[in-house]
Amino acid sequence: MAEKTMMKLLEIIVWDYLWGVPLIAISLFVGVYFTLFSGFFQFRFLRHISKVVYEKLFSKNELEEKGTISALEALSIAIGATIGVGNIAGVATAIAVGGPGAVFWLWVAGLLGQIIKMVEVSLAVHYRNTSETGACFGGPTYYIQKGLGVEKGMKILPRILSFLFIFGFGIGFFLTLQNYTVSEAISSTFDVSMIHVSVIYTVLLYLMISGGLPALGKIAARLVPFMCLFYILGGLFIILLNVELLPATFSLIFDGAFSGTAAAGGFAGAAFSKVIKIGISRAVFSSEAGWGSSPMIHASAKTDHPCRQGIMGVFEVFVDTIVVCTITSLVIIITGEWSSGASGADLTLSAFEVGIGVTGRTILAVGVLLFGITTSSGLYAQIEVLVRYLLGEGRKAEKAILRIYKWSYPLPGLALVIYAVAQDMPGTHVWLFADMATAFPIFANLIALLLLSRKFFQLLGDYKARYLNIGTVDPDFAVFHDSGRKNVV
Repeated sequence: MAEKTMMKLLEIIVWDYLWGVPLIAISLFVGVYFTLFSGFFQFRFLRHISKVVYEKLFSKNELEEKGTISALEALSIAIGATIGVGNIAGVATAIAVGGPGAVFWLWVAGLLGQIIKMVEVSLAVHYRNTSETGACFGGPTYYIQKGLGVEKGMKILPRILSFLFIFGFGIGFFLTLQNYTVSEAISSTFDVSMIHVSVIYTVLLYLMISGGLPALGKIAARLVPFMCLFYILGGLFIILLNVELLPATFSLIFDGAFSGTAAAGGFAGAAFSKVIKIGISRAVFSSEAGWGSSPMIHASAKTDHPCRQGIMGVFEVFVDTIVVCTITSLVIIITGEWSSGASGADLTLSAFEVGIGVTGRTILAVGVLLFGITTSSGLYAQIEVLVRYLLGEGRKAEKAILRIYKWSYPLPGLALVIYAVAQDMPGTHVWLFADMATAFPIFANLIALLLLSRKFFQLLGDYKARYLNIGTVDPDFAVFHDSGRKNVV
């Protein structure tokens, strides 16, 4: 009884306060604001975005610019971190809690999230630090400190925003969901203990992160494209098998988006407010747009202009939300599993099993393992940036503390699985902790993006002048904050 009361209280805190009207409103406002004042960049310049992404993905030429990893490796780590449990278990939980209508708001947040991701990546690259060894690190804490603290001369607000951001990520460190989701998927598919799976996953994660960021980049660049293609083709196959049900599927999505969803089968029903909250929160958790996480990876990329790497952020959200999350959503709804009463990874696995048999569930379970490993590895690299920021680069204790962090990072995920199994905690309760962890850094990051919007528009204007022949190039404009160098056209 006490546990039920605690979880009910946590649900009220998460949905009525942390993910209440203020955070939903600022998320939508920031997306609309940057969409309007960038001249609808993510839509109008789609052809240019596609060209830049193609060059980054397939060009053999390495830019002679500062950076730790290539743009492709940065994108692969970032996509590997975003395309994972959020797409498979998070989207499923959104539909299980909010009904098909949640998918519409997931799309809205995804379309607006493209420009939000471009803004935060561009600022992260612009304000990044370069160590004595030439390694580059950046992210929200860096552009909050330099942009608001140094350039704007603010003292109290940057400290508050940095604290909220780091505090939220700290919660995420202890309540990571990747290990849990993978253990749940493998356990339900192969009838093995979740704890046994969790231990094996922990060992694999240690092996994955042992080589640091450069090694992660090389592994992710090989694994992530295959992983995404594998999942997309499997989902499209199920959708094409049931193509005659697509009109009814879209009808459920659009009807439920504005009126809520009535109870059906094992689905308990959801009011409009819950539909929009769960849709937007899952979109943010999946794509990480506005969360400030993947910019910490992109900041290490070799690039000649912050906005060029920012464009890779647009592509990242497109692949994650508009492509992969949509496929997950359509498979769950078109197979009728959305009203079964299942949730999390088990719901997506059941939908794939209905769509293409036991083989489909088995293949997807292995896919969940790959998704989880790349997500956990990407988050490891992101939190490492925060650890470096807190320590201050170049200090004697830095290497020792980073080594402790590397060896301790996989353990909270293992502990969460053991606790969940021991307490028989349902997956929907576990996901409440994830929503709590994301709310704080998102709020802090979005406020910082708004306050630094002028800098982004300056960077975007410079990029348009240099590479799109729109406007006049200012030879005195410093593309990178610390270098102060003048870029030659």
